[in-house]
Amino acid sequence: MKTTYKKWVVALLHIAVWALLFSLPFLLRSYEDHRPPQRGGGHSNPSLHYFINNLYWIGFFYLNAQVLIPRLVYKRKFWLYGIVLCSIFCLWLVLGWLTFLLLRNPDSFHWQTHILFTFFIFLFFFACSTAYRTFRDKIISDQVAQERENENLKTELTLLRSQVSPHFMFNVLNNMVALARKKSDLLEPSLIKLSSLMRYMLYESDEEKVYLEREIEYLQSYIDLQQQRFGNNVKVNVSMDIADNYYQIEPMLLIPFVENAFKHGTGLIDDAIINIQLKAEEGLLRFSVGNKYVESADEVKDKTSGIGLPNVQRRLNLLYGNNHRLFITKENNWFEVKLEIKMTNE
Repeated sequence: MKTTYKKWVVALLHIAVWALLFSLPFLLRSYEDHRPPQRGGGHSNPSLHYFINNLYWIGFFYLNAQVLIPRLVYKRKFWLYGIVLCSIFCLWLVLGWLTFLLLRNPDSFHWQTHILFTFFIFLFFFACSTAYRTFRDKIISDQVAQERENENLKTELTLLRSQVSPHFMFNVLNNMVALARKKSDLLEPSLIKLSSLMRYMLYESDEEKVYLEREIEYLQSYIDLQQQRFGNNVKVNVSMDIADNYYQIEPMLLIPFVENAFKHGTGLIDDAIINIQLKAEEGLLRFSVGNKYVESADEVKDKTSGIGLPNVQRRLNLLYGNNHRLFITKENNWFEVKLEIKMTNE
């Protein structure tokens, strides 16, 4: 329906442009013929002559734009294109002469004037049809390129998002193994939380955006599972506050920062500390994650890393562009990530 509608709009637009162009002589002056009648008692018909000539030029316009340029110019058959144009020009000279003889006073016809007039009009419509075809193809080319870019971005975002899930599942399953080995009573509630997390990952993460509240619940469940795993070996300080429950965000956008903190802020670290803060108000999301780290232990872990922060940085650039700011600092055995995003409401 949309395609048909657009075709009708384009057709009507073309008709309107032609009608305006060829009605200009009538709008600017009175188009009357005061010449004497033709021999034999007939009368000239300048209006019909003008109308038929216009049909010739309209035909040439679309012939050049729709047939000659795509079939000859785009295929680099320039010599053939030049020959065809010369042939059309000669044909138009003959047609114009015949039309004049039939509808105007033959005694007033002059070949020199006819050739010059036809030549300049021919150049005008040749230039217009060439410009029209070039401009039209440029618009179509830009639209196709934009569609391809959008599809590539969607594909890339899907790949970046899918890279987060296996990494997260790997960490959570390790938590489950640790709890099973300890025969902990926390295994059952942990499995329930894992089930909730998987439901979020499988169903809600396919949405373009989710409510920030759901993303926070997802983060909190992940943090709870990690705290169950590490117990008192890691001190986790969490503060999450949203002033508006209708803020939306791309799913699983924040979890890589938290994963990274637990990955590099635990293990061979004395008095391990992880600070997680999230606040959303007045259309701005502020999210920060910081953790202590040991350089030697971090180097060992990086050998098996390869998913995480680089992916989320790329994803942020694709999704938010200049509407976000990401700061990463690493000094005095403290690693901190600060993220600011301009949020939108439903």
